[in-house]
Formats: sequence, structure tokens, C-alpha cells
Amino acid sequence: MPPNKRKAGLTQPLPDTKQSQLESFTAGSANMLTTNQGLQLPDNHNSLKAGVRGPTLLEDFILREKITHFDHERIPERVVHARGSGAHGIFKVHKPMVQYTSAAFLQDPDLETPVFVRFSTVAGSKGSADTVRDVRGFAVKFYTQEGNYDLVGNNIPVFFIQDAIKFPDLIHAVKPEPHHEMPQAASAHDTFWDFASLMPESTHMLMWAMSDRAVPRSLRMMEGFGIHAFRFVNARGDSHFVKFHWKPKLGVHGLAWDEAQKIAGKDSDFHRRDLWEAIENGDFPEWNLGVQIVDEGKEDELGFDILDPTKLIPEAQVPVQIIGTMVLNRNPDNFFAETEQVAFHPGHLVPGIDFSNDPLLQGRLFSYTDTQLSRLGGANFHEIPINRGVCPMHNFQRDGLHRQTINKGRVAYEPNTLGNGLQGTEFRVDGGTQGFQSYPEQLDSPKIRRRSPSFDDHFSQATLFWNSQSVAEKDHIVAAFRFELSKVDVPEIRQRMVDNLAHVDLKLATRVAAPLGIKSPDPKAAAGRLGFRDHRISNKVNEDPALSMLGRAGASVKTRKIAMLVADGVEAASLRRLQQDLADAGAICKLVAPHLGSVSTASGRQLAVDFTFTNTASVMFDAVLIPGGSQSAAALSAMGEAVHFVLEAYKHCKTICALNDGVQLLSTLGFNLDKNPDVIAVPTAGVIMADARKVADGQVSQDFIAAIALHRHWDRLNIDAVPA
Repeated sequence: MPPNKRKAGLTQPLPDTKQSQLESFTAGSANMLTTNQGLQLPDNHNSLKAGVRGPTLLEDFILREKITHFDHERIPERVVHARGSGAHGIFKVHKPMVQYTSAAFLQDPDLETPVFVRFSTVAGSKGSADTVRDVRGFAVKFYTQEGNYDLVGNNIPVFFIQDAIKFPDLIHAVKPEPHHEMPQAASAHDTFWDFASLMPESTHMLMWAMSDRAVPRSLRMMEGFGIHAFRFVNARGDSHFVKFHWKPKLGVHGLAWDEAQKIAGKDSDFHRRDLWEAIENGDFPEWNLGVQIVDEGKEDELGFDILDPTKLIPEAQVPVQIIGTMVLNRNPDNFFAETEQVAFHPGHLVPGIDFSNDPLLQGRLFSYTDTQLSRLGGANFHEIPINRGVCPMHNFQRDGLHRQTINKGRVAYEPNTLGNGLQGTEFRVDGGTQGFQSYPEQLDSPKIRRRSPSFDDHFSQATLFWNSQSVAEKDHIVAAFRFELSKVDVPEIRQRMVDNLAHVDLKLATRVAAPLGIKSPDPKAAAGRLGFRDHRISNKVNEDPALSMLGRAGASVKTRKIAMLVADGVEAASLRRLQQDLADAGAICKLVAPHLGSVSTASGRQLAVDFTFTNTASVMFDAVLIPGGSQSAAALSAMGEAVHFVLEAYKHCKTICALNDGVQLLSTLGFNLDKNPDVIAVPTAGVIMADARKVADGQVSQDFIAAIALHRHWDRLNIDAVPA
């Protein structure tokens, strides 16, 4: 064989007959989707179900092939949710839930159930930044006496797609584009928005993803949701649909988008560090567990299909009942052994909790185990310490990669009479009256690969979400869509997406379109496209205050980080009083100065410095204090980094308190301290200018703390003109 032919190896042409047949077939079927075996797909949008609202069938080999391939695409890093942070804690129920569920850990208020929680981003790799715009995973493993129960959710109560068969497509679209592996941990690129614009069912989720929910201030300050409808089943076998909510005690807060991008460069571990330090300092994060319960048979009264994962139950329609509290009180001892190796699965249930026929949930029940087999090296991932239950475990599964249990005896089968090594002793089940009982839902439907018509409305709840936002939150959503779509190179994709938004709200779509170099949105343009269903329901409610992050009760400054800007000559008395008052309220105060070591106060005392203007930035803090002292203020005002620090905090709508000469750092913004020492001037939202002599009576501290507790002053005017 000539050398050039030998080198070609597998690249040599097929024999003429096969080659010509393949070329002929390929030319005639270029637009046909097939399985990996070449079988033409009848439908790439719906899994095979027992009726349009029935459970997904295990025999759906097309779904299993697609998800199996997807689950095994990346080893050993998680395909999604690769970037994670974890913590141990406890859960306690407030009162017995026996009316609704037989789950033992939801009955005894004195029982402490151990938990392990993993928070994560979805799209980025393990090395990506914490503060990217993304959905956050919120997965909780309960180590109960009846087995491990995993509540595997997100910080957003809905999802992009309705059927699990589309999950590989969604993630392929949002991941870095395969030809150049960019961009990392971002959805602002063509492939994601191409997919999203062609999948109108994603519109509701996109509204959430473009809101401040996708850039949380802290993992400790975000809600968690189970997303799907599950079932509570009580001892009598009565079923109720249930949706799960985690409500953070510290409130729900987000970052400014400009701030989030800068934090990613300053400290890519911002959220991870924040969670770790809070627990190390004894500021244990807490969430209340809430449930929305809908009686079996009354779900049709909601006005939408409870099995549709792109829909939520408005709290204004079905209030959330708080049933328990979770406290995270211990950091992992080893990140890899615990946070990295923990294996969650929505199919890890306990008696009293069961599935619904949500087609996205049904696909997850297969996918999660399949993923762990690849990522953790085999079927024995349940024996890794972080995944082991606290309850007794016995079955006859043996061997396999990484087996840790050393089983004694001669049998690996059931039924048997030799399991204890004693003839006549039989391990058996009791005939089905104990243990986990699947809810006996009646099924009498044809096998079908179609979507239920009750899933057809893609815009009503997106409109509900939009209507429920404050003016500032709407501005942020518009800005987010503009930013993301401005990164899309293909104008037709931008146009399609904006036309979809016109079905949500025409003013929203018009505002988004304005700077994108495309035509005005056309509310009818999206109709007739593949996968589009122009069907709307009438919302039972038009607005729901629970969908807004603003105006929630219980605002606190606990664990908020305050930057105190100092230089030699700083006035110490008022600084010490404010520092003490803030610490008493639970805030964390840090001194930022031109250099490390210490600075001298006006009275000659030394103050230890925590940070310099070169090794930290305003984006790492929640508020800023500029104490008095003419020498200190003059030195800081002459430093461009110090002036920028304050202007940037102002631009990001943070609370700023300036005492006496400290107001010089705000002079670029046109602020001046009133010469009357009896006046505390508040010239704009969240900016407090006060005479240092008035600090002693505590009023300045009260005003400062109250302003910080509001989190941000999003209604601050003209921030786009601030040079920062």
C-alpha cells in the first residue's frame, strides 16, 4: 500500500457502492433529525408519555439515548452546576404535617434532621466566576431516619423548557459555542438566544433570568424553589400537590449588573467566600421552608396546568405556608470529598413524598442517576461518606467500582434463607404495606409523543411577572435584555426575541428594541413558527407582590459589610461610635486606607487598617462611611482611587454616610454639607451628610442603619452620568 494511503487510515473512502448510497441518502435527508443509529425522529420536543398529561415511559429509547449522551459528555466535572459551594446544617419542622404527609422528618418539632446544601451556577465550569448572570442551583439533602431525601431546585421557581427531552438542547445552546469554546459562564451569545427565540415556552423563565434574581448579592440572600409540583401523601393515602419554597431570613437581594461584572474580576469567589466567612463567624444563614398545597382534584381551578414547569403558583392565589426552618452551621471539612462528591437526585424520596407527572421532572428521574454513574465512577456513589444515609440500609446489591462495604455471607440474591448465615432465616419484604408507597394514580391513556394542550400558554405568567415588578426592577430587566441581545451578532435572532417579548408587554419589547438596530417589535411576527402556540390563559391575578424583590418586611443589616474610608488625621470619636452601633446591629465594619498597617487619628491614636484602595474595591461592600477630619478628608480627596471608590458606590445605589469634611469625596457629585450643624441633610436617596458632633445621640447611626437595611436605593437619579 502506498505510504499516503496507509496514512489515511480511517479517512479512506468507503467502497464505491456504500459511499454512493450514503451520499445519496445524506443529500436527501440533510434536514432530518435522527437517533445515533440513524432512525428518523418523529418529534424532538416531546417525550413518550401515557397520555398527554401522563407519566413519561421508561421505554422511550429516544429520550434515554439523547439524555444518556448528554449526561456523559463531560467527565468528571458536572455537565451543569459545576461551580458549587456547600454547607452542613440542620432542619426542624415547626408543627406536625400529618394532615398532608406521612414523611417522618416533617412530624416532630423537636427532631433535628441533618442537611447538606449545595448552591451552584448552571452554565459555567468549575473555574468560572460566582457573580455571572445565571440561574443558581439550590439543592438540599435531608439525612432522615427513613432514607435520604433530596430537594433539588433553583433560585427561580420555573424553568426554560417543559419537557426533559429538550434539556440537552437548552444546555448545548447556553454552553460556550463548540467551535471556539466561548463565552464562558454567559448566556449573552448567539446560540443561546437563537434557541430561546425559537422556544417561546422559555419566555417566562427569561424574564426571571434577566431580573436581579440572576445576580444575587449573596447565596444567603436568595430564595430557593423545588420548581416542580410534587405530591404530599398522608397515612390514609390522600394526595395533595405541593410546591416547595425556601425563604431566606436575610431577605432577597441582588447586585447591580455593572457591580456583578466588576466583582467577577476582583474576586471570582465572591459568593463562595461570603458563605464560608459567614458560617465561620457564627452568622449562620437561615431559611424558612414553605409549601403551597393544592388539593388533589382542585388543581384545574388554578387556571393553568400544575404539571407545566414553566408555570408557578402565584402566592396571591395560594399563599405559602411556613412549615420549618433550615440553619447552615458548619462548613465542609474537605471541598472535594463533600461539596464536589455530593450526589443529588430528585428521585431520592421518603415515604409521604411522591412525584407528579411533570415531564421535566420525569426526565430528571432518569438523568441524575445516569450522570452520577459517569461522574463518580460507578454504581456505588451512595457509599461516599457525604452521600451515606443515617438510617439502616440493606439489600443484595454487591460489587462494582469503588465498592466500600464489605458484605459478609454467601448470598447476593433475594428471596433467600441464607442471608444471615443461618438456615431458615429469610430476608423479605412484607408484601407492600410498609416502606415507600407510590401514589396509585389512575392511568388509562394511549402511548403518545405529544404535548398537552394545557401547556400551550407561554406568555401569561411572563406578563404577570413583568406587571409585578417595581419601576427600578423593570429598568433592570430592560437593561439586561439589551445587554444580552447586543452581544448577539445575527440581527434576525435579536428581532425574533424582541418580537416574542411583544407578547409579554409591547412597551417592554419596544424599550428593549430601541438600541439594538432592529425593527420595532411586531406582536404577530412570532405566530406560526415551529413550536409556537399563540394561546393565552386569563391569569387569576394580574400582579403578585411576592414576585418582586423590593418592599419585603424584615430588612436587616446583619452581616452587611461597611467600608470606612480613613487616612491620617481622621476624627476618631464619631468613627468609633458609628463602628460600635453598626457592629451591635450585626454589620461588619472594615477600615480602608491608603496603606496597610495603621493610620493616626487626629488625637494621635493608631487604628489598624484592614484593606487598601489597591487590594479592595467598593463592589466588595454594601455601604460606605466617610468619617470627619480635615487632614484625612484632604488626603483621600487627593487620591483618585478613593474618589472613585465613593463614586462607584454611589453609582451602584449603595448607602453613603459622610461626616463633616468627609463630604469632599462627594464634591464631584455636587454635594456640600449644610453649614448649620443642627441639620442632617439627605439630599438624595441613601446619601446621609451629617455633622460629626451629632453622632453621639445615635440619630446618625439610626439613619445610616435604616438606609443600609433597604439594601439599595434603586430610584437614585442620574447614576448613568456618574464617572465611575
